Amino acid sequence: MEYVEVLLPSICVAALFYFVMKAVLNADRSERKALAEAEREAERAKLAAEPKNDAAGGADKQ
Repeated sequence: MEYVEVLLPSICVAALFYFVMKAVLNADRSERKALAEAEREAERAKLAAEPKNDAAGGADKQ
């Protein structure tokens, strides 16, 4: 029984550390996913806002 008393605090701290690190990594993964999606949307908006060139070869070019 004395082994349990000695090892139990270490096991509890290890379990707590595991769950905290798991939560941090999941939050980081979610943040990276949201950032990538925001960058894709910004790129799409930028491309949609740019004037389109005509197929005739640039009638407005000098």
